[in-house]
Amino acid sequence: MTSIVLFCRPGFEKECGAEIQEKAAWNEMYGYLELKKNQGIVFFHLHNSEDGETLMGKLPLKRLIFARQWFVTLTDTIELPDYNRVEAIIEALGTDWQYADLRMEMPDTNDGKSLAKFCRKLAVPLRQGLRKAKLLTQKNDNDGANLHALFLSGQEVILGFSLAHNSSEHVMGIPRLKFPSQAPSRSTLKLDEAFLYFIPKDEWDSRLCSGLNAVDLGSAPGGWTYQLVRRGMMVTAIDNGPMAESLMETGQVKHKMMDGFKYTPMKQNVYWLVCDMIEKPQRVAKLMSEWLLNGYCKEAMFNLKLPMKGRFQQVTDDLQTLKNAFSEANVRYELYAKHLYYDREEVTVHARLLSPPPQKK
Repeated sequence: MTSIVLFCRPGFEKECGAEIQEKAAWNEMYGYLELKKNQGIVFFHLHNSEDGETLMGKLPLKRLIFARQWFVTLTDTIELPDYNRVEAIIEALGTDWQYADLRMEMPDTNDGKSLAKFCRKLAVPLRQGLRKAKLLTQKNDNDGANLHALFLSGQEVILGFSLAHNSSEHVMGIPRLKFPSQAPSRSTLKLDEAFLYFIPKDEWDSRLCSGLNAVDLGSAPGGWTYQLVRRGMMVTAIDNGPMAESLMETGQVKHKMMDGFKYTPMKQNVYWLVCDMIEKPQRVAKLMSEWLLNGYCKEAMFNLKLPMKGRFQQVTDDLQTLKNAFSEANVRYELYAKHLYYDREEVTVHARLLSPPPQKK
């Protein structure tokens, strides 16, 4: 049976499954779910075997909130021998397709971490074998397909493919970012990953550049402010708590001790608004739409905290709040949300208007 395999954060399999099932139904494609609980893997078994590639061609991975990576299966679970694993994999693949790259993947669990060592060792001879069999072509071919090998153990693998232009460039959708020792909190990795994920690299020189003005709501002690400062921006940090001295000493940060919901900028020269406040997501979504529609900022990056239950429905409702506000104002907009690797019980949202905000009367 053909399936779509999706990777997500362990513990969020239910949300990931509900989302792919909903999006597939919108495209009149149906199947049933198999959730690998606390392993970060979802199987969406399709009733029609041709729907996998069709759905992957229609639905951008970027539009899925909880899925980090995905692929369509080429095989069921293959039992590998203790020796000649490369030959067994190549034989199972056949010679109908060629692939632009190879992704060695495993469950995002403690057992999966030990499998990662096994996969690293096997990757070199497998790549060599695939090239010799002319199944692997040049790397980074965005018009091609990536070959995925999902190892459930050293003796079990599922093979599949993704479209190179519509999949994560990272194995299992996980970027490995190094925590900067100068940053005052580990939350800094959330904004670092968000910028990497949402902003195309060829636009960093204009959208993530030195000299831009930024506001950080709920800034203390400065994990998100650090990412703005290191990119050369001038930051107004809003929080009743103290900021890290190392950030204040840069001369790029002004700290205002006040509630983030009560602050409005004196001038309309703010490019970035970032916000990681521990608040009800409905309030944060409303505040972000007000900043954008009032012209207080050009782009916003913010987190919406998730409840213990009904997480998929809650984030859907919060995003709809933003969409409704933008639609009522009759503006064009860009809005994406992702449960990023360094997120926990929240999703990161990027929003910007693509047409001028409405004129104040």
